[in-house]
Amino acid sequence: MSATSAVSTPQRGFFGHPRGLSTLFFTELWERFSYYGMKAILAYYLYRSADEGALGLDKSFALSLVAIYGASVYMSGVGGGWLADRVLGAQRAVFYGGVLIMFGHVALALPIGLAGVYTGLVLIVLGTGLLKPNISTLVGGLYRQDDPRRDSGFTIFYMGINLGSFLAPLVCGFLGETYDWHLGFGAAAVGMALGLVVYLVGRRGLGDWASVPPNPLPAEERGRVIGRIAAVALGAVAVVALLVVLGVLGAEGVINLISLVSVLLPIGYFTVMIRSKRTTEVERSRVIAYVPLFIAAAMFWLLFEQSATVIAAFADTRVDNSFLGLSFPPSFIQSINPVMIIAVAPLFALLWVKLGRRQPATPRKFAYALLLVGLSFLLMMVASQGDPAVRVSFLWLVLMYLVMTCGELLLSPVGLSVTTKLAPRAFASQTMGLWFLATAAGSGVGAIVVRFYSDENAVAYFGVLGAVAIGLGVALVVGTKAIHRLMRGVD
Repeated sequence: MSATSAVSTPQRGFFGHPRGLSTLFFTELWERFSYYGMKAILAYYLYRSADEGALGLDKSFALSLVAIYGASVYMSGVGGGWLADRVLGAQRAVFYGGVLIMFGHVALALPIGLAGVYTGLVLIVLGTGLLKPNISTLVGGLYRQDDPRRDSGFTIFYMGINLGSFLAPLVCGFLGETYDWHLGFGAAAVGMALGLVVYLVGRRGLGDWASVPPNPLPAEERGRVIGRIAAVALGAVAVVALLVVLGVLGAEGVINLISLVSVLLPIGYFTVMIRSKRTTEVERSRVIAYVPLFIAAAMFWLLFEQSATVIAAFADTRVDNSFLGLSFPPSFIQSINPVMIIAVAPLFALLWVKLGRRQPATPRKFAYALLLVGLSFLLMMVASQGDPAVRVSFLWLVLMYLVMTCGELLLSPVGLSVTTKLAPRAFASQTMGLWFLATAAGSGVGAIVVRFYSDENAVAYFGVLGAVAIGLGVALVVGTKAIHRLMRGVD
C-alpha cells in the first residue's frame, strides 16, 4: 500500500479513525448479514425432509455442497481482485458485487427448488468475489502503511462483520425455521439491499482512493483480454455441464473438481506473483514469507468454516437447544461466535494499541490461532463422548466458540492487515483475493473431509482434526523468526 493512498480521505471522524471506515463498516455489516443469514439455514433447507418444506437431500452430500459453496465464494475473490486492479477499480467492484449478491438471495427466496438454489449460489459466488476482497482493500487504503491505527481499524471493521453475523441467524434462522425457508432467504436479500444504500450514501467519504484501477488494461487491449477470459470461463462451464449431462461427472465429482481447483489455484497464483517482473526483490521475499501464513490460515479455516456444516449438523441432532426453559432453533447456535467477537474484539484492539511495537510478530499470532482452533475441536471431541442419542448441553458449543473466537481474532483481522502490507504494488487487490483463497482452500478440503462426519464417529473426527491443527501451530512457532526475516521490516 503506498504512502499516499490515504491522503485524499478524511482522516478523523469515526472513533478517531478515517470517516470512510464508518461507510465500509456498515456496508460490510449488511453484506455479512445477508451471507451468514442465508448460510445459517442453507444446510437445513437442503437435507431436512419435504414435510418440513425442505429439499430432503442426503445429509452428507448437503454438508459437502455447503462447504464447496464456501470454497467457491472465496475462490471468486481472485477474479474480483483482478477486475478491480485492471478494469473497474475497487470502489465500483464493491458496488457491482453487492448488486449480484442481492439478486442471488432473491433467487433463493423464490420457491423453485434446486433451480433457485443453484442460481442463487452462483450469483452470490460472483458477487462476493467482487465485493469481499475489494472492500478490505478500501479499508487498507484509508491508512498510511506506518499508521499505528491500522490493525485497530481492521479490528473495528471486523466487529462490523460480526455484528451482521450475529443478527443474521437470529432473523433469517427464526424466519426460515419457524415460518418458511424462503422468507429467511428473502430477509438476507433485504439486508444486502440496505448495505448498498449505505455504500452509495457514504461513498464520498472514501475519497478518490481506488476509484480507478491501479494497473488498468490499455484501452486497445481491454475488449480482447476480457473476451478471452469470458470465452475460457464459458468453455469450462460448458465442458463440466456436458460431462454432468452425459453422466460422466456426478454431483460429487463436481464437488471434488472444485476442491482440487481450490488447492491448485493459490499454488499457481503464488508462482505468478513470485516470478513476475513487476514484483521487486523485497516484495518477492515478502510473498515467500506469506506462504506459511497462507497454509496456517487454510488449516484454520478448514476447521472454522465447519460452523455451517458439521457444527450445524451437530447442533441439529446432538445438542439440547434450550436454556432456562426456553427453546430456540438450531440455527441460533451460529450467533454464538459473533457474540464472542463483539465482546472480545475491543479487548484485542486495545491490546494491540497498548503493546505497540512490543506485540507478537504476525507469524506467532497465526501459530497461537492454530493452537486455539485445535483446542476448540478437542473440546468438541470431549462433548461427543457417550451415546449419540443423548443430547448434550449447548454450553459445550459456547465454550468451544469462545476458544475458537480468540484464535480467530489472532488470525483474521491481523491477516487482512498483513496482506495489505505484504502485497506487491502491482498485485494489491489480487493479493487480498489470495488471502481469501486461504478460506477457499480450507473449505475446499473441508468439502471432502465433512463426508467422514457422522454422529457415531464424532469423537475420532474432532480429535484428529484438532490434533493436526495443534501440530501445525507448534511448527509455526518454531519457524517464526525465519518467516519474520523474510517479511523485510513488516511486523
